[in-house]
Amino acid sequence: MDYDVVIIGSGSAGLPAGMYASRYKLKNVVIGREPGGALATSHKVENWPGVLSASGKEIMDNFANHAVNSGSEILQDTVSYIAKTDEGFKITTTNKEITSKFVILASGNTYRKLGVPGEAEFLWKWVSYCATCDGNFFKNRDVVLVGGWNTALTEALYLSELCNKVYLVHRKDTFRAENIWVEQAQKKDNIEFVLNEEVDHISGNFFLEEVVLKSGKVLKADGFFVAIWSDPSIELVKDLHPEIDEENCLVVDKRQETSVKWLYAAGDVTTNSNKFKQTIMSAAEWCLAADSIHEDMLRG
Repeated sequence: MDYDVVIIGSGSAGLPAGMYASRYKLKNVVIGREPGGALATSHKVENWPGVLSASGKEIMDNFANHAVNSGSEILQDTVSYIAKTDEGFKITTTNKEITSKFVILASGNTYRKLGVPGEAEFLWKWVSYCATCDGNFFKNRDVVLVGGWNTALTEALYLSELCNKVYLVHRKDTFRAENIWVEQAQKKDNIEFVLNEEVDHISGNFFLEEVVLKSGKVLKADGFFVAIWSDPSIELVKDLHPEIDEENCLVVDKRQETSVKWLYAAGDVTTNSNKFKQTIMSAAEWCLAADSIHEDMLRG
């Protein structure tokens, strides 16, 4: 057996798991294609306790250093397949095969993009897929938010407490969100519903300046939020047939274990923490998963 624990995902969930696994003297490796995960690409983070403001890369570099200093191995690689064995798991990466008694999956989720011109160009200038993460940067400014489900409405309500104006763009004239969220948004003087409209493109100079709709209407804005859906990244474990919910999130128990024995999961791919997709929640779930595995090892 190469490792006690293989941790798949080197972001804000995987690295704390490695750190805690190491503290429990569990031989572990953290595998990830992009060191630091999605958070490492954030221009500025202001919601990590104890750090008033820092780049995502700076925070994730500290996570990585802490994991390594605790005893974790970090492998920059891509996992292509996970197979269940009698002893645990066989993990195939681009460059090698390794075995492990336990696996913790922290592959996160993938935000769905609109796919319009300017979206990629203005990412972090200011196109965002998480209002809770980035809304605070737009205090007293005008923003555009696109979407029609619960996430879109609740994020519009959150932004309305910070921003001067929130344009809520939806391609239909009715929402698929719960009525309570629609009714609350309708009561907000600074939320303007822009219905039966779709985004044509985003433009600006160095930073985003306007959102042009297919009708030709132009919305002047400092920020642009996309809230159309996100997909949990669970492809690696689908052949293991874990239990999932209606949103394709892995169902885990209070110990972060999935329905597949010795397969744990944490962060955005799971049903825990009320699906509150924030760094602090991912880190906490990963620490809990590592603690649960330590308990399993003690039981034999």
